[in-house]
Amino acid sequence: MDIDVRGPRFGAAVTTVVLAATLITGSAWLLAWQTLAFALGASGGVARSPYGWLFRKAVRPRLGPPTEFEAPEPPQFAQAVGLVFAVVGLIGFTAGPQWLGLAATGCALAAAFLNAAFGYCLGCEMYLVARRLTVRSE
Repeated sequence: MDIDVRGPRFGAAVTTVVLAATLITGSAWLLAWQTLAFALGASGGVARSPYGWLFRKAVRPRLGPPTEFEAPEPPQFAQAVGLVFAVVGLIGFTAGPQWLGLAATGCALAAAFLNAAFGYCLGCEMYLVARRLTVRSE
């Protein structure tokens, strides 16, 4: 079942704010929260993430009906990619080195910002490239 494209973009906007706040404050707790959000989105799909729930309950009812839909698999894969960066960032912030936490969080922030501001999902594009490569090799 396809999903409303505005949901993942809303989630990316919230993620952008959380990751920016993480970089500004250096808070491992904020990054731990974002890691959990990524984990839920990667395991259950973006609709099961906390930001997907917030979009569904508080934002979507105030918007008009969706006009664009997308398959749920690319955004779910993007959540998994974000999870990897968040875990690496969390390791850097908690165990060191600090620069690792900053770099990994910064990369995740850049990807989230691209999706939130421009609707360009790097993780989704990675998913599509991987699908093309696996289909050709079969």
